[in-house]
Amino acid sequence: MDLWEVRGISAVCAGLLCGLTPHPASAQTPAAPNAFRVDLVAERRVAVLPTGPLHWRVETAPTGAEVGSADPHLSLTGEADGRVWRFTLGPPGERTPGMRLEAEIGPVPLPEASAWVLRLNRAGGPPGAQTPVHRHPGSEAFFVRSGRLCQKTTHGDAEAGAGQAMNGHDPGAVMQLTSCGVSDLDQWVMFVLDASKSFSSPASFD
Repeated sequence: MDLWEVRGISAVCAGLLCGLTPHPASAQTPAAPNAFRVDLVAERRVAVLPTGPLHWRVETAPTGAEVGSADPHLSLTGEADGRVWRFTLGPPGERTPGMRLEAEIGPVPLPEASAWVLRLNRAGGPPGAQTPVHRHPGSEAFFVRSGRLCQKTTHGDAEAGAGQAMNGHDPGAVMQLTSCGVSDLDQWVMFVLDASKSFSSPASFD
């Protein structure tokens, strides 16, 4: 796995719920060998969402390439493997000139809210690493770059391997994520959250 190029906040999931106790990257405590790592790459607050079903459009282009513009209010950007990754929330079927489509994920379950937060995380860890059981005030979608993701939820279990995407469940779904492959899990995670609520909270399958 390449060096993660991230912006913003980093957190390590090792007994503490990701998102509730973030640490600045410059002062980050070394991760436990089996820790599930979560890095906040980008986020933005949105006052209005387009009408109709919305999907996450995952696109890439070589770093420095000339590509078309995107709605600055509905797009998030990360970098990995010498490529720019753009994640745009919008109607299905749209494309960005000069970028390669990696996945279109949806329709995205949207929380009822007066404002929303779009958030991009990069997350993963060695085989066996897992998050605490938790929930979010919104939905999340996944794009696996390497390794394998297993998700346990109150709706059932699901898996996704390298190059595959997974859509999220309704807002508030209880879940736990596990790196369940034979190599390190590295994934992008896209969220649409109720801006008035905390990013995540502890939960239980009981």
